[in-house]
Amino acid sequence: MQFGLSFFPDSHPEDKSGEQYFREALDLTEVADQLGYHHVRIVEHYEHAYGGYSSNPSIFLAAASQRAKNLRLVTGCVLPAFTHPVKLAHELSMLDAISGGRLEVGFARAFLPHEFNTFGVPMSESNTRYRESLGVIRRLWSEDKVTHNGEIYNFENVSVVPRPTQKKIPTWVAAIQTAESFEWAGENGHNLMVVPYLADYDKLRENIQLYKKAYEKAGHGTVQKDQIQMALHTYIHEDEQQAIADAKGYMEHYVNVFLESATAWDATSSEQYKGYDKIAEGLRAMTYEKVLNEGRAAIGSPETVIKRFKELSEFFDVHQFSLQLNFGNMKYEDALRSVRLLGEKVIPAFKALNV
Repeated sequence: MQFGLSFFPDSHPEDKSGEQYFREALDLTEVADQLGYHHVRIVEHYEHAYGGYSSNPSIFLAAASQRAKNLRLVTGCVLPAFTHPVKLAHELSMLDAISGGRLEVGFARAFLPHEFNTFGVPMSESNTRYRESLGVIRRLWSEDKVTHNGEIYNFENVSVVPRPTQKKIPTWVAAIQTAESFEWAGENGHNLMVVPYLADYDKLRENIQLYKKAYEKAGHGTVQKDQIQMALHTYIHEDEQQAIADAKGYMEHYVNVFLESATAWDATSSEQYKGYDKIAEGLRAMTYEKVLNEGRAAIGSPETVIKRFKELSEFFDVHQFSLQLNFGNMKYEDALRSVRLLGEKVIPAFKALNV
């Protein structure tokens, strides 16, 4: 089993400055590296408290690479809809060089209406930009001179320098709801990122199986244990009841910040985002009691958290977790406790089980 540290800023400037947030995040990253975590991961979003502090994952991961000498560095995710693929390919290849070949790149389509409005990108072009960009970036990393004539982008004889440090940079795609997205990820040989927070668990398990079948049918081989990554909010305290009490405010803060951005879907519809108009509705119904009762986060003592990871791993056949351990505008000392307990109690427990 592999465990990583995932950052998804959710602070308003009046609550926690960007300087404080990233100082704490880098300190936690260094501790996680010392405790045998597998990776550090961070998102890309804009403007709002929901992820908005992290407009460029490469900047944070470059800094993290100098504080943590062993962690893999994961973008979770970059949004190609808002950046020219040639620029993005250059930046990511540069990050791979700076980190000594530890980069893994997660891509996502973007889904927040305000971001499309800000960048003047029609939501109707979302899927085209996304898929065209991924194909182009892969070519730019593997071919010396690339000419591309697509629906969105056109260029001739472009080379990316520096060349990627790794022979092949691992690529991940985030899939949320539709079976078609999971199948496309498999057909094109990408690793898979999933977020079960608002998902129907049975449907998500079915979609993961569709991904595996598509991956193998397309001739990419057998999906390995470390090719599916699940994101999860996690809070650990030595005392079970204290963990449950502490995490309540943090979880509710995260949900409210998410809702601030997601309410735009109340007045937005798109053929490319079927079902997204239900996101705000789902968040309004996501009480803390529901989170606990349905196990939509790993909250409790180390023993409880170990049990939850076992359950999720067995149900979804997932063996890599990317954990939000400082969510909800969390106090640094509470996040540090969780990071330490996971590294000192949870990770060794799974190593002992050899899973």
